[in-house]
Amino acid sequence: MTTAFQALELKTDPRSVVSISEAECGLCEAEGKKRLALYAETGSPALGEFEGAASEVHGKTLLLGPLSPRNAGALRAQIPWLQPRRWGMRTSAGLGDRLGLATPGHVRAMRAAGGSIGPIFAQQSMREMVRTGRTPQQVMDDATWGIFQEGWREGVGADADHLKSPADIDACIAAGFTFFTVDPGEFVDGSAETADLSTLREQAGKLPPDAQPRATGLLGRSIDVEGRTLHFDEPALLKAVVKYGRAVAHVAAMSRHLARAAAGRLCELEVSVDETEQPTSAVEHVYIANELRRLGVEWVSLAPRFIGRFEKGVDYIGDVAAFEADLAVHAAIARQFGPYKLSLHSGSDKFSIYPAAMRQTRGLVHLKTAGTSYLEALRTVAAIQPDFFLEIYVFARERYETDRVSYHVSAQLERAPLPAAVTDPPGLLNQFDAREILHVTFGSVLTAQAPGGGLKYYGRLRELLQSHADRYAGNLEAHFLRHLKPFTSIGVR
Repeated sequence: MTTAFQALELKTDPRSVVSISEAECGLCEAEGKKRLALYAETGSPALGEFEGAASEVHGKTLLLGPLSPRNAGALRAQIPWLQPRRWGMRTSAGLGDRLGLATPGHVRAMRAAGGSIGPIFAQQSMREMVRTGRTPQQVMDDATWGIFQEGWREGVGADADHLKSPADIDACIAAGFTFFTVDPGEFVDGSAETADLSTLREQAGKLPPDAQPRATGLLGRSIDVEGRTLHFDEPALLKAVVKYGRAVAHVAAMSRHLARAAAGRLCELEVSVDETEQPTSAVEHVYIANELRRLGVEWVSLAPRFIGRFEKGVDYIGDVAAFEADLAVHAAIARQFGPYKLSLHSGSDKFSIYPAAMRQTRGLVHLKTAGTSYLEALRTVAAIQPDFFLEIYVFARERYETDRVSYHVSAQLERAPLPAAVTDPPGLLNQFDAREILHVTFGSVLTAQAPGGGLKYYGRLRELLQSHADRYAGNLEAHFLRHLKPFTSIGVR
């Protein structure tokens, strides 16, 4: 089909072209930059919603505008499939993007995977936003432009990840997010794991009356979960109450704030207790679910701390069979007390456990990835400009011991190849220690200052990736197709 843009001889990406409010719009290349193009009858109300330079062409108005917040917002307002939605119980995946350039590759992977998974293209934690110098609105807008460019019309979600305060919620609501992941990790008391009974009683006594063991209604009960009997004797319940009581109260407070701040907008909540040292036991999972329900919280997914290690950017570390057995119990609890999905945080590159996750959850699962897209950006750089990549690697090694503090990683500098010994720069991304070192130092790399002012690496990274956009998108498509394929065999809607 011939479009008006073809008649105008504009270099327009055909996947993006769509008609809105009697105007044709799409992404085009103009003066070496991407521009939003709109072509409509002169005086059309649709043109007034956008900003840019207007000119008369063949009796109509052609507007060429920047990829700006205003134009991104106007597109979302007029194109339904760009508006973030809720996925509910549908199998879903979050595809984080730290550079704002990965969404085209994410879309291509999702399309190649068959479209049965609910995608969340706009996803970033507040911690990551601080480390990359981005705002919630920038995260949302960057995803919007990528979705629009690729012509994805199958729906999208938007995850405001690892929120810790009401202010975090407010900023993300204003940007249009619909999925809110509350992280109460700082309220989890890990000392409960080794405390004796008298200490647990003392600590529980300090909790508010509504959080006391008897208030839960669980004391002395035995609960059957799909043929497994869980006992809530005093020691077991006290440990759960002391370990998670304040965390549950924080989630409830954040849920109430979200309901008020959203003012009737449709949102969904995820609860994340994965960033702790000790795994979440079956009894503790039931306690969390019981208390959230008792306190009136509605949630769509929960990220427990599973057994084994979910380190950044590498496969699962632990016994896969033991993980599946543990996951089977958690999945049964989620079905009985929800249903709600189980969420795999730090879920990228955990290829060995994806089939088990689908089997045991029966599709009630959410996969959350983030930094692996940044690693694919570095893989692209390594293939095109290996010297630049090795410069980043040298800097990452210098920053690693500082930057690793807030992550659960086990990479050691002495095990990672020295820069001078690297003969295959792209292959360095396949070495365990080097991969984790590059992964957790992303914030330092993206915000490093050059001696003469400005950013040392960020601009060069973006320019190179933008100049080789199809190559980067191709790397992402291949990488994420490996992630998504195991989650397409069962779909729960």
